[in-house]
Amino acid sequence: KVNISQLEAGGRLVVEWRGKPVYIVRRTQESLKAIDGIDANALKDAQSTSANQPAYISGNARSLEGKEDILVLVGLCTHLGCAPMYRPDVGAADLGGDAWLGGFFCPCHGSTFDLSGRVFSGVPAPTNLDIPPYSYESDDVLIIGIDPEVA
Repeated sequence: KVNISQLEAGGRLVVEWRGKPVYIVRRTQESLKAIDGIDANALKDAQSTSANQPAYISGNARSLEGKEDILVLVGLCTHLGCAPMYRPDVGAADLGGDAWLGGFFCPCHGSTFDLSGRVFSGVPAPTNLDIPPYSYESDDVLIIGIDPEVA
């Protein structure tokens, strides 16, 4: 269980689940708009069709319906398991300048992911970042490892 009441917009928490880091990000409205504006051709799996997220997760936000501002994902690159850095800074010169709308960057081999954990084309990572099963106990308490139907 994780209390996310103190997580500010644009902030990230890192917790451990099953020995893996889990990133919890509270996205801003601007970042949610940016996610929707990414050209699907720039992503390897824009619709997240691979089996690396629960069936109840859908859409560009890759989060529970009604809680689109909260992103929950396993913080391990799908290439070789490195820990991608959270880089919410829009326009970062080292990540493409104006083309970079914020996301995650794996410095080990250069894989990049948007703020929904979707992998960009032309990088080593083969799939989007994994989303673990999760649900909410209340508006401020997130439970990682338990599906909403069970909670």
